[in-house]
Amino acid sequence: MDTKENILILAKKTILSESESIAKLIDFIDINFAEATQILFNSKGRLIVTGIGKSAIIAQKMVATFNSTGTPSLFLHASEAIHGDLGMVQPDDVVICISKSGNSPEIKILIPILKRFGNKLIAITGNITSFLAKESHYILNTTVDAESCPLNLAPTNSTTAQLVMGDALAVCLMELRNFTPEDFAKYHPGGSLGKKLLLRVSNMLDETHKPSVTPNSSIKEVIFEISAKRLGVTAVIENEKVLGIITDGDIRRMLNENDSFTHLTAKDIMTKNPKMIQSTTMVAEALNILEDFSITQLVVVDNGEYKGVIHLHDILKEGIV
Repeated sequence: MDTKENILILAKKTILSESESIAKLIDFIDINFAEATQILFNSKGRLIVTGIGKSAIIAQKMVATFNSTGTPSLFLHASEAIHGDLGMVQPDDVVICISKSGNSPEIKILIPILKRFGNKLIAITGNITSFLAKESHYILNTTVDAESCPLNLAPTNSTTAQLVMGDALAVCLMELRNFTPEDFAKYHPGGSLGKKLLLRVSNMLDETHKPSVTPNSSIKEVIFEISAKRLGVTAVIENEKVLGIITDGDIRRMLNENDSFTHLTAKDIMTKNPKMIQSTTMVAEALNILEDFSITQLVVVDNGEYKGVIHLHDILKEGIV
């Protein structure tokens, strides 16, 4: 391992070893998996995922995935469970216990207690003859031939297999629940996907700073309005109706084409029939319009009444893309 070439060889060998272990899981997907998935889907309680050591870390990731995809879940550390945390387990809850060996001392104490509680128990284990496997209602086999660790000791292939089995459960449950992107967004309102699916133009619009001038406003007044509102644009309004817009680009073109602008007014340089949207429009849709027409601002109008302007930079600040 004293050369870069050897390091790359070992890294690729590790990845190949883990990928082969995952591929072999396909042969372990049987009626146990289907029935366990149905039990979880039909459960009136929550899903409790427990484990110890590295399996406990995998359990925490599974819980995060289940919670974000519509299956209410809690993590229960197997060691803490037998020292008071069992109080979180309710009668209708289903328990997934993760253990490579299935024979850890904590597991041997915990499983009989859970069975006395009457909870359905699903084992994710690499040893189908273990205590855990024998005592569980359903067995999800995650046996691996070996760890990719050179000593065949550090959990690598085995924990990856556990993680993938948990993902398979989560995906199947999503399908059974007809889980939609909108559902996902409800649990991820702060993420970019959540914002794409939940954020509307009205949520971003500042109606107290909506730039506007009249058709007869002087060019000086137009420039002042654009500068004051800092959106690079102003709407031209008459009787609460939008007649057009003037952008800072329009101002530059006007200056290039005219030696003097004292005779000009807003209506002389405005762009008529600008792109307009409603405040109820999703911000993601507004972004698509901006990109499609290669523009940076959209006028917001509700029932013919001018509400303001939404700018590309404001959308980008929200992390929509």
